[in-house]
Amino acid sequence: MAKLIVSDLDVTDKKVLIRVDFNVPIKDGVIGDDNRIVAALPTINYVIDNGGKAILLSHLGRIKTEEDKAKLSLRPVAERLSELLKKPVTFVPATRGKELEDAINNMKDGDVLVMENTRFEDLDGKKESKNDPELGKYWASLGDLYVNDAFGTAHRAHASNVGISSNMPQAAAGFLMEKEIKFLGDAVENPRHPFVAILGGAKVSDKIGVISNLLNKADKIIVGGGMTYTFYAAKGLTVGKSLVETDKIDLAKQIMAEAGDKLVLPVDNVVATEFANDAPHKVVEGNIPDGYMALDIGPKAIEDFKKVLADAKTVVWNGPMGVFEMPNYAKGTLEIGKALGELKDATTIIGGGDSTAAAKQLGIAPQITHISTGGGASLEYLEGKELPGIAAITNK
Repeated sequence: MAKLIVSDLDVTDKKVLIRVDFNVPIKDGVIGDDNRIVAALPTINYVIDNGGKAILLSHLGRIKTEEDKAKLSLRPVAERLSELLKKPVTFVPATRGKELEDAINNMKDGDVLVMENTRFEDLDGKKESKNDPELGKYWASLGDLYVNDAFGTAHRAHASNVGISSNMPQAAAGFLMEKEIKFLGDAVENPRHPFVAILGGAKVSDKIGVISNLLNKADKIIVGGGMTYTFYAAKGLTVGKSLVETDKIDLAKQIMAEAGDKLVLPVDNVVATEFANDAPHKVVEGNIPDGYMALDIGPKAIEDFKKVLADAKTVVWNGPMGVFEMPNYAKGTLEIGKALGELKDATTIIGGGDSTAAAKQLGIAPQITHISTGGGASLEYLEGKELPGIAAITNK
């Protein structure tokens, strides 16, 4: 179902509320990675270049105490946005009230305003996160049009996405949201074959839905990371001190029976005596000895996985192959990333989190067709779930 896009709207002389995802890492007022701010620029520029007034809403982190507010103001983000847009950006340190309303009413066509972190509203009864109807209605009253460009929160029904949408005659997707829907949607519904999914990360329970949904769509599902060892246990292999979800072993058996040779597990692993980069480690095939835990896939597994990927036409990758943050156990993730970057004539999609960090570290981001801005949202999309933030956007 095609969605209404920002370019379908006449934004001239209109107050356009744009829900962006400026949930960026900030430490001591310094932004660690501005990728999400950069990703929102096409939509913001479209609105201001066409004579609209851009009013931006975003959350940042989680707000549980008054102290959190001091650390999680969007002011540094507004300053960075001003540098990127090369024009002044008004920051209003409020989420409601006269100061905000006056600032919006004083905007000229082409102006940009960032209001304070929407989750400041969570201090008093989680009004943002629990989609308080009065708050959604109030925010909607501040603008003429609504554009949702925050895919990272599309799997949550908050006042700043679903709440505003339900109080507007229509809601449009921004260009980033449009891109996410297109690439993830095509991968799941209309992939070019062979279609390979690479799933890593710690827990089977996080990825069960994705595996089940992709089993009848993908040609191969490569499994790496901590969740591998629940499958090992299901196969009757010993796992030493490796991460295992004992309550998911039966489910893993069921998945393996259903998947047959579609499911590709690592044949060897890098194992260590402790969860530490400098702990004694070695490569073992098959059974993992007592006293050891698996922390990365081994060299044979890397070669196996590369062979599976060699002729792939669509690849979706979500989650690391090992403990990527420790250099001694990062090789599996980096090698898989490298193999993806070298694929020719393939649609390659990376779904947020550590996989995105690996792509950046390797410098392969330009070769990847699409890097999703939402880890949790992209996972739920791959599970085939309806995302409330997307459902709330008007169909064409």
